[in-house]
Amino acid sequence: MRLTSLDVYRGLVMFLMAAEALRLSRVARALPESSFWKFLAYHQTHVEWIGCSLHDLIQPSFSFIVGVALPYSIASRLAKGQTPLAMTAHAIWRSLILVFLGVFLRSTGRSQTNFTFEDTLSQIGLGYTFLFLLGFRAVRAQWIALGAILVGYWAAFALYPLPGPEFDYTKVGVAAGWPHLAAPDSFLAHWNKNSNFAWAFDQWFLNLFPREKPFLFNGGGYSTLSFIPTLGTMILGLIAGGWLRSERPAVAKVKLLALVGVICLVAGTLLHWLGVCPNVKRIWTPTWTIFSGGWCLLLLAAFYAGIDVWGYKRWAFPLVVIGMNSIAIYCMDHLINGFIFSSVRTHLGPNAFKILGDAYEPLLSGAAVLLVLWLILYWMYRRKIFLRI
Repeated sequence: MRLTSLDVYRGLVMFLMAAEALRLSRVARALPESSFWKFLAYHQTHVEWIGCSLHDLIQPSFSFIVGVALPYSIASRLAKGQTPLAMTAHAIWRSLILVFLGVFLRSTGRSQTNFTFEDTLSQIGLGYTFLFLLGFRAVRAQWIALGAILVGYWAAFALYPLPGPEFDYTKVGVAAGWPHLAAPDSFLAHWNKNSNFAWAFDQWFLNLFPREKPFLFNGGGYSTLSFIPTLGTMILGLIAGGWLRSERPAVAKVKLLALVGVICLVAGTLLHWLGVCPNVKRIWTPTWTIFSGGWCLLLLAAFYAGIDVWGYKRWAFPLVVIGMNSIAIYCMDHLINGFIFSSVRTHLGPNAFKILGDAYEPLLSGAAVLLVLWLILYWMYRRKIFLRI
């Protein structure tokens, strides 16, 4: 059984990722008095540190969906007679491919391999084998694993020593006067940018690999160890996938997903407000796992209710085309966007996208790139060509 709603949700996520080609921030800067374009631009960019935009929900949604799909994948493979041992070997192989595909995409255009593991695919790959093994366990064990990950990761940051008063944040990519740093002697300072447990790990780990220059910090604050709480997001998806495969009535499934989603949103918000742990996507704090997981559950509930329960499918066909080839569009978005853009300009002329004025040129040229990407995916869909790992 294949859930159309899951393909639609995945398609929306990948569309939002590829829609960076629309460059809404440039449109907003060209039209500074427009609150409409300012709003859209905000939700097409990552927040600087604490908080959440629509764009920030792309990676957790993609990771969550991996978990939701796993119970269906395991059931399908078992029905075909595959043994758990063979399936585990495939899961390990898939993990390795995802990790190194992420490294490959991050290395494009560089003089040597860029060994960095904060890419979405690498993060999923690092946790996927653990997720797969949990897929054979009871739901109680999955909840316990999720709790252990969140508490353990929180404790690792909370127990890591705070930097001393002589610590110079400007040397680790944090501008002087950056407003998002917690007070250096406060509890929340344990999660400050590029002075935390995960940053310290990367200063050791990433320098084990050949590099153009020694690794000192990630400009965005991202880290390798974020794969651990990302695994928590995938486990939440695994639990949700189990609920969808259960014998519960469809309406009961929707209510359960929505209820737990609301609980997660409230819990994540409270953990942040109470100062237990900040809500930061860039270092994927446990609070972020819970908060973003709430949004993922609510979105899944909405898509499942509208598409698989009530049957409103026609409108979603363009997203199905994208969602059924998520790896393909992920790679194309990273590898050929520039080629498509330059080719379109070559054949239509340099002023082809200025018909609405200079302010809207990024929007129109980006829309052309998205259209070409979708047509390629549609061609693949019609010929049943689907990239699988």
